[in-house]
Amino acid sequence: MKKDLRVIKTIESIKSSFEEMICEMDYEEMTVKELCQRARLNKKTFYHYYDSLDALLGELQMELTTAYLKRIEGLVLPDDLEQVNREFLTYSVSQGKAYEKITCSGSYNAIRIEMTEQIKAETWAKSKQFGTLDRRYQNILIRFINNSTVGIYRQWVEDGKQLSLEELIQVTNALVCRGTEGLLRRIGYLPGKES
Repeated sequence: MKKDLRVIKTIESIKSSFEEMICEMDYEEMTVKELCQRARLNKKTFYHYYDSLDALLGELQMELTTAYLKRIEGLVLPDDLEQVNREFLTYSVSQGKAYEKITCSGSYNAIRIEMTEQIKAETWAKSKQFGTLDRRYQNILIRFINNSTVGIYRQWVEDGKQLSLEELIQVTNALVCRGTEGLLRRIGYLPGKES
């Protein structure tokens, strides 16, 4: 069943205005009133589709996470970490300013945590090999990889994207994958140095 064209245009207008606001201000500064003014609709129309700005942000978060998960579908962590990093950075670069702000601004910590938890559930949690690691090492490894990869992306954005995407991917993999490999060797997950 096709949606009414007016409904599609209204939702697109809401989302477009919301993304503009994300680029211009912190989330705490946003109001439904301003969003409606920008989208040229009344509050009643907004509330017909969304309960709150949080609901709209949640929908955006779900769309971003789902699109990224499709890109890494079938990859196994930590074994395919280089490819996962490549996909994360390639995906991030392709998403535009609103995604960049969500990823880089402290104002969006809650949405990033939710995205990370969904990705963890769809990747790490499904890895049988990762499941054999001691829980303490699992948590440290996931925190290291998430913080490092996102931190490198943030620094790249902050520095004005001076490295090419391919150089960024290579630097990220050199740092994150080698560090991960070192820990996995140390604790006996990979052949080499034993714990």
